[in-house]
Parts: sequence; structure tokens; C-alpha cells
Amino acid sequence: MTIVTGRPSRRRRSASAAAAATASDPTAPIRTRALTKRYGERIAVDALDLEVRAGEIFGLLGQNGAGKTTTILMLLGLTEPSGGSARVVGLDPTRHPLEVKRRVGYLPDSVGFYGNMTGRENLRYTARLNGLAGDEAEDAISLAVEHVGLTDRADTRTDTYSRGMLQRLGIADALLKDPDVLILDEPTASIDPIGVEDVLRLLRQLVHERGITILLSSHLLNQVQSVCDRVGIFAFGQLIGVGTVPELAERFGFSLNHIELVVDADPEQDAEIVRALKRVDGVIDAELGIALTDRTLAEAAAAAVTTGDLEGPPVEATPDAPAGPQERIWIVTTEPERELHAMISSIVGAMAAQRLIRIGRHAPTLDEIYRRAVEQHGKRRLAEGAEGAA
Repeated sequence: MTIVTGRPSRRRRSASAAAAATASDPTAPIRTRALTKRYGERIAVDALDLEVRAGEIFGLLGQNGAGKTTTILMLLGLTEPSGGSARVVGLDPTRHPLEVKRRVGYLPDSVGFYGNMTGRENLRYTARLNGLAGDEAEDAISLAVEHVGLTDRADTRTDTYSRGMLQRLGIADALLKDPDVLILDEPTASIDPIGVEDVLRLLRQLVHERGITILLSSHLLNQVQSVCDRVGIFAFGQLIGVGTVPELAERFGFSLNHIELVVDADPEQDAEIVRALKRVDGVIDAELGIALTDRTLAEAAAAAVTTGDLEGPPVEATPDAPAGPQERIWIVTTEPERELHAMISSIVGAMAAQRLIRIGRHAPTLDEIYRRAVEQHGKRRLAEGAEGAA
């Protein structure tokens, strides 16, 4: 799928301009301060301070019910906050909801189109609602469907579309107004893997080609990690962490060196492996990671192992062979000041009695970071509740 820029966007920004935006930029396209929403005694969004920079894809990550959709509704002026403030493209959504809607494209978590109409006819309906008519509307529709890769299906009924095609049509619908900001609520939910990759590729291209700012809400961690510049972790109505994935990893305790080993060893040998690893000077701990039983080693490496700043390839043998039930993954934690190259050499020596299949630096996944962040936050809430009760 390729973005075709039939006309230059009046708001195109360079990558360097987007990178220059700072977290304290008062002109950020989305900015909230102490934004709060209560439903009776329940606090759905609790004093939210959020800033989304121009020209970035920001992922709002959290479980269903964490407060993500309520936040989006407040940003669009579709529900009034109980407290605090929000600015979207410089406007207060509560006071100027229509102007915000003219400048912000929105894709809800459940896309609805008239099934007895074609994709193009549905977009014509939206164009009329946005004040577009005649050649201006047709040009905008043609450009939008080309952007999302639906030109060949634009004139077929939408009740024949797959879920992924409907999502892409929804993005085309949001692009008709040439928005400054796109807000997408669970845009890849219930889409097959190929459709997901199409949507994520489209979002990256929209930012690159048109400089659009994207706020993406999702509970699908691996997809957020693959496309977003920064991530905000949402839990219990609160934003408990914001940053790039490496920044979040360090904040929530993943700052130590971690090395991942894939070993061909029977589970009965686990105790011996632990003893061998802990004999290595500088190793703090070793724990069994996920079991490889239904993936190839190459897939596992792509999903979980990165060489990071290591020079040269990791130690590897037969990476495309199917993983067997005796293959074990170990995560080894080493002292932070230890040089990784030397540590890996020492570990390789200690594991001489085992068939070492792969070794490399382990980068924590967003799933691991999210789980630890929510766990730490939950413990703090319990401790604060106990103090309050006392």
C-alpha cells in the first residue's frame, strides 16, 4: 500500500520539526491538564496530564475499561469533563466541539457504514456532512481511497468488505476533511494479521507523507510497540507512564543488563543450568523464560531477541529448525556495569556442557513493561488505601 500525495498537504512537517517538539510545548496538538471524568462515585479518568506532539504516533495503552475511550470522547467534545482542561489543535473541545470535529479525524472502535451502499457512496455522504460537494468532494474521495489502498473496491457494496477493509474505509472517511489530527480507537481490533500490517503501514505513511498527528488507543501491546513513537500506559483511569519503549523499560526497572539464551536441554537439567550460570562472575540471577514448542527459532529471535548495541551477530545454530519440546529459554540478569561482550563470552564458556542454540541481548517487550507498570501501580494503590484506612 503506498501513500500517493496528489496534492501537497498544507500542514506537512519535516521529521526534524516533529522531533524538535518538546513535552512542554504549549502548542502541542493534544494537551490536557488534570482532565477528569466521574460517573457518580466512579472516576473513569483521574487528573490526566497528556501531551501528544506534532507529527508523532502516540499510543494510549491500557486494558478495556482503563479510561481510554472516555478520554477520547472528552478530546472530541462528545462528553464533558468533570474537571481539568483539554486543548485539541488549540481549541477547548467543550466550548468549540464543532470546530474540533472539523479539524480532527476520528475512527471509533466500531466502524459503521451503510452496507447497501458502496464505499464511495458512503464517503460522498460523509463529504456532504463536511460541506464538500461537486468536484471538490470527488477529488477528496478519490485521493482518500487511494491513500488507504481501496481504489479497486471503492465501487462495491460495503457489506462485502472484510473487517480490515472497513477499517481502511474508516480511515479514508476521517481523511476527507484533511485533518490536523487523527484519533483512532482500537483500529486493529478483530483484524487478521495481514490486515493489521496494512493498517499500521498506512498510519506510518500518513505521518511521513502528510505530517498528521495520530493518537492511537489500543490494548494490543505488540501492535502499539511496532508503530508508535511514544506510549502512554493507562491504568485505573490514570496515566502511569509516558515515553518511548526504552524509556519506559528503564523507568519500570528494566535498566539492568539482560541476556537471553536458547538452550537444547531437558527440563531435568534446569537446576544444573542455574548452577552453571550463577558460577559466572557478574551474573545476578537466571530464570526460565517462555518455552519454545510451536515456533521456529528464527521467529522467536525476531519476537524476543535483539543484539542491541552488540557488535557482530549473536551466537546461533540452525535458526530455521523447528523448535523442539526440550528447548529452554533463559533470561540472565547481569550487573549493570558489566560489559555485555565479555559477559556473553563468559556465559558461553559456562554453558559448554549444554547445546547452546542462541544467545543475545534481551530487550524487554512492551507486554513485560506494561505488566510490571500496572503491578507496581496496583501495589501503590493498595498501600495508599491501607494508609488511608489506618
